[in-house]
Amino acid sequence: MKVDILTLFPDMFDSPLKESLLKKAIENSILEVCFTNMRDYSTNKHHKVDDYPYGGGKGLVISPEPVVLAYESIEKKPNSKTIFLSPGGKVLNQKKLKELSQFDQLILLCGHYEGIDQRAIDMIVDEEISIGDYILTGGELPALVLIDGVSRYLDGVVGSKESVLEDSLSNGLLKYPQYTNPRKFREIEVPEVLLSGHHKKIEEWRLDQSYKRTKISRPDLWHKYLKNKKEVK
Repeated sequence: MKVDILTLFPDMFDSPLKESLLKKAIENSILEVCFTNMRDYSTNKHHKVDDYPYGGGKGLVISPEPVVLAYESIEKKPNSKTIFLSPGGKVLNQKKLKELSQFDQLILLCGHYEGIDQRAIDMIVDEEISIGDYILTGGELPALVLIDGVSRYLDGVVGSKESVLEDSLSNGLLKYPQYTNPRKFREIEVPEVLLSGHHKKIEEWRLDQSYKRTKISRPDLWHKYLKNKKEVK
């Protein structure tokens, strides 16, 4: 998969893409991440990309020209999608990450300041996505969240496909608690069922724990899970 990022601050991506699974995905050519600095496409002699909003108000708005010109400079693949990371978009979830992993190319538009001129958004954006109901200084961190989440669905990024399928929220539930060595830590022992070797009992215990965790910690997810299960039946 190729990911093209339209941003004013490409250096914000430097360290995260050089660590852990994202680093390996890029090194193994599973994932390609390219940057287009919108400032390079400003026709202003001082490379200015923003201006005061029409109608008044505080702050600055990114002008449409550098955004659209930067977008047009990117070579598009047939199976591509342009996403604007915005508080006005639908909140990102596991289902959407899996859906986005099916594209050959994602073009991510990162806003800043008070936003981007709506004309540019209308011209180039296919979908707006939010990572939560809060405001950040720009779209760079949300873009990283999206890249990290999508990359887990790409073949060869995560060692075990089963691990991805069992992630929290993959089935609408939170994941069961995990344990490893030592068997006893500060007088607290690993649940006996996990030491039994009885796969069916372990599976039942894990599902029960997922139910309990979701019901207590995320009642919103629990009600949604029950509703979906009822609809499927």
